[in-house]
Amino acid sequence: MTEPQRTAAQQADESYMRAALAIGRRGLGVTAPNPAVGTIIVKDGRIVGRGATQQGGRPHAETVALAEAGDKAQGGTAYVTLEPCSHHGVTGPCADALSRAGVKRVVSAVEDPDPRVAGRGHQMLRDAGVEVLTGVCVEAARRANLGHILRVTEGRPMVTLKLAETPDGFAAAGSPHDPRLIITGLAANNRVQVMRSMHDAIMVGVGTVLGDDPLLTVRLPGLEHCTPLRVVLDTHLRIPTRSRVVATAGERPLLVIAGEKAPASARKELEARGVSIEIVESGPDGHIDLRAALGVLARGGLTRVFSEGGPQVGGKLIQGGLADDVYIMQGAKPLGRMGIPALNDVSRAILRDPTRYRQAGDFFAGVDHVAQFERVL
Repeated sequence: MTEPQRTAAQQADESYMRAALAIGRRGLGVTAPNPAVGTIIVKDGRIVGRGATQQGGRPHAETVALAEAGDKAQGGTAYVTLEPCSHHGVTGPCADALSRAGVKRVVSAVEDPDPRVAGRGHQMLRDAGVEVLTGVCVEAARRANLGHILRVTEGRPMVTLKLAETPDGFAAAGSPHDPRLIITGLAANNRVQVMRSMHDAIMVGVGTVLGDDPLLTVRLPGLEHCTPLRVVLDTHLRIPTRSRVVATAGERPLLVIAGEKAPASARKELEARGVSIEIVESGPDGHIDLRAALGVLARGGLTRVFSEGGPQVGGKLIQGGLADDVYIMQGAKPLGRMGIPALNDVSRAILRDPTRYRQAGDFFAGVDHVAQFERVL
């Protein structure tokens, strides 16, 4: 094979893998505890099958794509954004399904670190005589599957942190008597609703509940079916029973994560209203240990958490290396006086440290500026 031919083949593989990654993203927020995988099957230069992991994690993307392709899968190439599974669960191994369908070649983006797979899927395909190519669009695939990867390797979900600030750097006014500060406009707020829908949980600190009384739901038309778990970090169980999240706990799941010294009476009252309570250890500062809290969510099957927890929680996530994606949405109108900083100087310095974060996006949502940072993996 000549160099130009090889390059063209590589470009084709990357193009199809990018398409598979785009299809896989459709499952973000609905496939937990399974990863949101995408699969494309190509035969004679034509896409004959497409699949994404379905709601609840089954069926897998490969199964969906094979069903669409039918007999056309024989002799084709399957592009899969995560190593096909090799173990028997609710259904048989996807690696076995691909080989039985007569797929000639499998292009896989990244190996699955799950110890039940971890290279066995690729080996199962090779043993069946299927050509296997790995590592295509590997960095993009790691990002796409980061929640699953971190849950397996670190015992925590991936975390997307969203913070809103004024151009002069404040998240809220300084006085408790000031009205709630509305920072961003409709376009940015709608974008946040979409981002919520792509995660398994929405997490805030109790200070956000006390200050803003949010509902923490997805409210865009067409996304009403999205019901991420609502999570409140509340060391001493100060969350008011009259708050909107507690008042709606019977309709939408609410988990409050508290510290060891939380009052038993408050716990009993909240549980009577349908609130789930988890107790975790406190950190050196006397507040909830965030890694322990995220561990609770991972053990519950969650892979992706959207944090809107405000300056205190946001700063701790960044400084603890727990904020994997960070979106800072800057409104157009300055506060014009002292207020509560959106981030402290230490956290901002970490975001500017190229060994810890890279700026992955710089764009506008309406009149509001959005800066996106990705943790260096």
